[in-house]
Amino acid sequence: MSTPFGGPARTAPGLPQLPTPPTGWPIGSYATYEEAQRAVDHLADSDFAVRDVTIVGVDLMLVERVIGRLTWGRVLASGAASGAWLGLFVGLLLSFFSTATPGSLVPILVGLVSGAVFGMVFAAVGYRASAGRRDFQSASQMVAGRYDVLCEPRNAEQARELLAKLAMSPPPAGR
Repeated sequence: MSTPFGGPARTAPGLPQLPTPPTGWPIGSYATYEEAQRAVDHLADSDFAVRDVTIVGVDLMLVERVIGRLTWGRVLASGAASGAWLGLFVGLLLSFFSTATPGSLVPILVGLVSGAVFGMVFAAVGYRASAGRRDFQSASQMVAGRYDVLCEPRNAEQARELLAKLAMSPPPAGR
C-alpha cells in the first residue's frame, strides 16, 4: 500500500488507509496549533481517551517567507557547501578502501574539493537556467487560519467539560 505522495502507507491500526475527511463533533477551536496541542495534552493528562480526538487545520494557506536576495555569491557558496558535504562522504568511503598510507587524508581531501567544485558547477547551471525569474531565497510553510479539535460523539461532552476547566485555569508559566 502506498500514499498519494508515493511513499509507503504508515497509518496506525484502525485508521483509514485512504485520505478521508475528519469525523467527530467540535469540542474546541484555537487560533494556533500550539493552543490546540495544549488542549489535547490537557485531555491526555486527564486520562481522556485521546484516540477519539483529531486536530484539524482549517483555512489552509501556503506561506512563503522571503529570506533574502539570491546573488551569484550566495548561489556558488551554497552549491560549494552542499557539494562539499557529499564529497566528504565519498572521500570517507574512498579512504576505507584506499591503498594509500593508512591514515592518509588524500582521499578525503580529494572528495571534499571535487565535491565542492561539482556542487558549485551544478548550482551555477541551475541558477543560470532560471534566467533571473527567481532571484530570492524563501522558506515555505503550510499554516491554518484556525485549528479545530474534534472528538467522536460518544466522548465529546466529557471532552468539552475537561476543556472548559482548562479554559478557566491560568495559562502555564513562561508565556
